[in-house]
Amino acid sequence: MIKFLSPYFILLFSQLLFAQIVTVPAYYQIDEKLSSDLQSIVRELDLDENFDVGEDGIEQISFAVIDLTCDQPKLAGVNYENFIYPASVYKMYVAAEILNQISQGKYSLYKTYIAKEPNVVDRRSEIKTDPRPLLKDGDTVSVNYLLDLMITRSDNSAANCLIDIAQRKNIDSLLHSYGWYGSEVTRKFLKRKFEDPGYENIRGTETCALHAADFMYKIYSNTLVNEWVSLQMKTLLGRQLDKSKLAAGLPTTSMFYHKTGWFAYWTNDVGIVIDGNVKYIIACFIPLEEELALPKFKILSEKVYELIKSRL
Repeated sequence: MIKFLSPYFILLFSQLLFAQIVTVPAYYQIDEKLSSDLQSIVRELDLDENFDVGEDGIEQISFAVIDLTCDQPKLAGVNYENFIYPASVYKMYVAAEILNQISQGKYSLYKTYIAKEPNVVDRRSEIKTDPRPLLKDGDTVSVNYLLDLMITRSDNSAANCLIDIAQRKNIDSLLHSYGWYGSEVTRKFLKRKFEDPGYENIRGTETCALHAADFMYKIYSNTLVNEWVSLQMKTLLGRQLDKSKLAAGLPTTSMFYHKTGWFAYWTNDVGIVIDGNVKYIIACFIPLEEELALPKFKILSEKVYELIKSRL
């Protein structure tokens, strides 16, 4: 009888368990012309390169756009099947499973939870203008409050608490039900030495632009679990406080329901843009430090908006 597994077998098992699979759903029409136009924008901004991300090697952009101005959604992009570190973007997957469990009656939005170490990790707020205090060890808060902190200001402590409530196996089961294999929530926002038993040696969380964009399309079409979950997600995403990335390039008349994320070499933004008849989903994962990525995000967002508008 085998009483333990070596790190090699643990790593091999995790790779098999979290195989990365990309299949374009049949409800999308692949738009080669739009992809060509997006490729031109990416090239113009020097985002078509191989980027050095330190010890993680070489990365490329993962970028998808879904044009919603036609009867059938049109999918386009650049490397949208490329898996990449999503940073805080994957908090939207956690929120979806929490809301799924609430819709099943397992608990309510107002269920209380006591925040505890080591989940309480934030030492400063990502959004300096947000007056809400950082979570502290022993704080009693509602699930609803944790959801709002996690999505609107990207609070890592709240995310860790909600991952414990939802349980990773349940989050991953929801993702698998839509075919988003490889986008599993494998890690909390903790150093490996503080991870739960069994998760210390599992690869970091990754996702791709196609999965993230398809997730947003489910919200847009009210089919992420059910209408209630979709509308709750849309409400949370609409209150996003980080306006420094794609939002910076959108007209003030537009509504943008989105989730941002950044860490080290990665800067990301994913969301639904609605401005009158201009409607599209955009998922952009750029393997660049935030300081370098922000001006490129603004220009890319401006150009994609004008591109979709020109297709009306």
